[in-house]
Amino acid sequence: MNKYRTHNCGELTVKHIDKQIILSGWIHKKRDHGNLLFLDLRDHYGVTQCVIDNSNKSFPILEKARLETVISIHGKVVKRTNDTINKELNTGEIEIAVSDCIILNNTKELPLPIFSDQEYAEEIRLKYRYLDLRRKKIHQNIVLRSNVISFIRKKMESLGFQEYQTPILTSSSPEGARDFLVPSRLNPGKFYALPQAPQQFKQLIMVSGFDRYFQIAPCFRDEDARADRSPGEFYQLDVEMSFVEQEDIFSVIEPLLYELFIKFNKNHTVSKPPFKRFTYNESMLKFGTDKPDLRNPVEIFEVTEIFERADVKLEIFKKLIKNKSIVRAIVAKDVANKPRSFFDNLDKAAKTEGASGLGYIVFDENNGKIEGKGPIAKFFSEEAIQYLNKTTRTSKGDAVFFICDFKKNAEKYSSWARTEIAKNLNLIRDNVFEFCWITDYPMFEYNEIDKKIDFSHNPFSMPQIDPSLIEKTSPLDILAYQYDIVCNGIELSSGAIRNHIPELMYKLFNIAGYSKEEVNSRFSGMINALSFGAPPHGGIAPGIDRIVMLLAGEKNIREITMFPLNQNAQDLMMNAPSEVSEKQLKELNLKLVKKD
Repeated sequence: MNKYRTHNCGELTVKHIDKQIILSGWIHKKRDHGNLLFLDLRDHYGVTQCVIDNSNKSFPILEKARLETVISIHGKVVKRTNDTINKELNTGEIEIAVSDCIILNNTKELPLPIFSDQEYAEEIRLKYRYLDLRRKKIHQNIVLRSNVISFIRKKMESLGFQEYQTPILTSSSPEGARDFLVPSRLNPGKFYALPQAPQQFKQLIMVSGFDRYFQIAPCFRDEDARADRSPGEFYQLDVEMSFVEQEDIFSVIEPLLYELFIKFNKNHTVSKPPFKRFTYNESMLKFGTDKPDLRNPVEIFEVTEIFERADVKLEIFKKLIKNKSIVRAIVAKDVANKPRSFFDNLDKAAKTEGASGLGYIVFDENNGKIEGKGPIAKFFSEEAIQYLNKTTRTSKGDAVFFICDFKKNAEKYSSWARTEIAKNLNLIRDNVFEFCWITDYPMFEYNEIDKKIDFSHNPFSMPQIDPSLIEKTSPLDILAYQYDIVCNGIELSSGAIRNHIPELMYKLFNIAGYSKEEVNSRFSGMINALSFGAPPHGGIAPGIDRIVMLLAGEKNIREITMFPLNQNAQDLMMNAPSEVSEKQLKELNLKLVKKD
């Protein structure tokens, strides 16, 4: 028999009454009733209530012991009285009558409470992360993360995928985010890079003749922290398949995500496959973003042509439209009875965001006819109001807010307004996971700063065009087989069907200003491999961290990461990054130059 425990703190029930048991764990709570001392003993599996009276030789030991002291309890399982049953605990119908107790390890005074999930200073939480991880909510989040990864592995294997590990020490990438660099001792003056993603390696696995690859892959990017992004490392479900089209990728990912979210969600409904699909252009028009939150019912409409009508006299909009601005309309339902402050506050908030403001029209009905009210309604003829009403599918009591700006800004601010209106009206549905695909991304975009054509998304994607027509087609009209999977406004992953034909790759890179020599130099490993009979292939890489964030209902990635860095990419617990000795620097042929 194990000397520390016969059972764990989460498994004892009325079936074990009168049994002699041994439990070990941390003192979670204590309640001193004078003659009796009640304590909750906690381990990884749960909590069990223990009781000891003051005649027991161990009573003084437990009475003095601090919370979080590690102890071993010997005792008998007894039934609680009906009025003391705790239905919130699996062990809530029983308690342990303590016969003996051993202190396994004492504790210093705690820098933060363990028995409470109250908000606490992040600096303290990260410095004493091993204590923070004992707290119920975050402990459960980490268990959830483990279970999610385990489920994904089993599901992928059941679908015929095999897990292969790709290198951690690799070459620096000329594209993408900043690399983390690792100096080479054996190759003075040269550096490895930690992989931003296994992108090139997983494609090379397909070139190597393997067919269905996956990996729970660590990725490293030297980026600034955000609520949904770690400043150092993150994990993704990396997937690649040979001899596939876009639909084959979708047919794997949709049931995987659906089953995953059904299994681990907290009483949410989950959108069923096939998930809704929007082209990139549709999404930017309907939602103002390529990361739409479909829980929000507010709609956006393109209404530039209405403001160009002769019977619309809003000259400031007409002038902006002549200078290539567009107008987007955001519909708010049933707001006619809202106070004037509702409209004014939205306008002020839009200006704070950087927009020029939010003009609006409220629709009313007079003698069976729709009419417009509000500050700019007077500039519209009756016919123009009727046309606007029909175009935006509005009814009596609805309002339409307008953004007039260059296309990129119009999309940005209309997306903001859509979200803000929905929040103000409490329209965003809770307890729902709404998935959608965004497809058909443009292959290229115009770089206003450098005045040139650039790749817009992933330069290694397959274009949706006959290669013979590339020279005859405007680059900005070329679409790619690129797709994102989005849930509740959060991008979980980007993916693409890859360009596996070297000659086609040279043509596309040439449009973006790369010579054949530059492509051969910058992407030599990939372009060489594709020259030796590469199969058609494609893939995707959903982010593990963001999936677990959604399932746990957390807003910050640090709440679902075991040992995260802080906002400044520092590990406060291990004091990383840290200085190294002169000896280590010499071995690496490095010398530090201090900044002024």
